[in-house]
Amino acid sequence: MAKTVDISHYDGIVCVSGDGVLVEVLNGLLERDDWEKAIQIPLGAIPAGNGVAKSLLTAAGEPCDVWNATFAIIRGQKQSLDVATVAQGQARFHSILLLCWGYIADVDIESEKFRWMGGFRFEFYSLLRIVWLRQYHGTIAYIPAPGYEETGSPYTGEFDSFSGETSSMLSDTERSWRTSGYSGPLGASLMKDWRVMSGEFILVLLQNIPWATEDFLAAPSAKFSDGYLDLVVLRNCPKWALLKLVLQMQKGTHIKSKYVQYLKVKAFRMTPGARTKGSVQGGYIDVDGEVIARGIGAEGDGSSDTMVYGPTIDISIQQGLATMFSP
Repeated sequence: MAKTVDISHYDGIVCVSGDGVLVEVLNGLLERDDWEKAIQIPLGAIPAGNGVAKSLLTAAGEPCDVWNATFAIIRGQKQSLDVATVAQGQARFHSILLLCWGYIADVDIESEKFRWMGGFRFEFYSLLRIVWLRQYHGTIAYIPAPGYEETGSPYTGEFDSFSGETSSMLSDTERSWRTSGYSGPLGASLMKDWRVMSGEFILVLLQNIPWATEDFLAAPSAKFSDGYLDLVVLRNCPKWALLKLVLQMQKGTHIKSKYVQYLKVKAFRMTPGARTKGSVQGGYIDVDGEVIARGIGAEGDGSSDTMVYGPTIDISIQQGLATMFSP
């Protein structure tokens, strides 16, 4: 609907939903031929389990509920919001919430089969995944924000071998998927500006706004329109410490743990790999609650996934591209 609607008739688009519908509307607007005009229309979020509404209302000191969200939209005040573009070959997916790989993605996606439990399914499956903890091989790289230049290791060509791999693994449909619309921020950075982490990972989380859900303060320092993504990395962590971290995520104090690396980045690149043990060839790349790529042996039918698990995935950020109704 967002891709085809005549936006000249409307002052805004309001989603009564979780974050998924809001993200679909965003992608529809950015897939239009007139995306530069379309993306200027303000978006509103009335929460039915919504991290974007939670972030906007909490930042204004307001409780996250339907009444406050509705009143904020009626008042018509606006807030610019960064938009991240996830890319692999010609495939694109635009994000305003998060990208996760590892523990959080596993819980988010695989707990779907316990939806009959209601919200308790997340607590139940979080504990299950701690007991049978998974780790994944992989490499991530990023352009650090000022103040984080000494994190990770200098880039030494880790991604050079992947330059032609992505296009060869994507189908013809995927290669021709985007013929119009917004393709992401322009410009490139020298590879000497990048930093790298390689090895085994429990969790990699890129967050655009503070709250991932209404009860998960994933990135307390995240800003709506600063041109950066907040990166949370968890690697070597005992199970007892991970349980403590999960409990701390409601208040955002998990970022103070010695097991967590928390930094801001301008751009991000990853090559996700297989689980460290077992026959499953990989996990899930979860963007705003949608699986865009999954490894062989992971749950679900991956035939309709936007991207392929294994080849390099790039994430870039455009400062203040979208506009939200805000308190």
